[in-house]
Amino acid sequence: MDKNNNPVLLQIQDVHKKYEDKEILKGIDLSIHKGEVLVVLGPSGCGKSTFLRCLNGLEKIQGGDIKFKDTSFCDKNANWQEIHQKIGMVFQNYELFPHMTIIENILLGPLKVQKRDKAEALAQAEQLLDRVGLLDRKNSYPRQLSGGQKQRIAIVRALCMNPEIILFDEVTASLDPEMVREVLDVILGLAKQGMTMVIVTHEMGFAESVADRIIFMDEGKICEESKPKEFFTNPKTERAKHFLNIFQY
Repeated sequence: MDKNNNPVLLQIQDVHKKYEDKEILKGIDLSIHKGEVLVVLGPSGCGKSTFLRCLNGLEKIQGGDIKFKDTSFCDKNANWQEIHQKIGMVFQNYELFPHMTIIENILLGPLKVQKRDKAEALAQAEQLLDRVGLLDRKNSYPRQLSGGQKQRIAIVRALCMNPEIILFDEVTASLDPEMVREVLDVILGLAKQGMTMVIVTHEMGFAESVADRIIFMDEGKICEESKPKEFFTNPKTERAKHFLNIFQY
């Protein structure tokens, strides 16, 4: 199915981002469609993580616009609480509260931010924990879990807010190799269920298997955009070819 025929959820128009005098993003144009899995590749320091953080307003842009459906991020009346709920994000370092149990970490947003019924939110949380194989750890504390388990909990926490898009920022980068697979399997499962996702990763095999579209960034710009098979077998730019050679892909 061509997901480009689906509605556009995020529209990125000529986005620029600076830190003091250093320009990180130099005019990004992109549309992200409902149900699409977009994987962002590129060398370290090219602006991938900054780009992701701009997509849910964690970083303010200095030029251009980002629209979620019909809401412009530049609109002073934009409802940021709603935007942050609809555009979830999973970080590299879990961001779990160490003094709270797993189930308390997951329910914090649904109960405190969304003001949902506790029984309904708990039922959803337990169903999601069961899906990722961690229901038996719901009363554990983060220190009692492995890195891979904590990352799966972070994904459940994001899902429990019922987002329309989830952003993944190098979610396996701090994991031991044997823990990487269990996290990637959860994300692959979400892709099969039609979740809209934007994924920054250095896992090339995973990128090829999960993506509907590959974006290759370098020096704050999109250098190449293509289907996964085309990108990995016949990259258009010399910069992308060099990047893939480093990974011996």
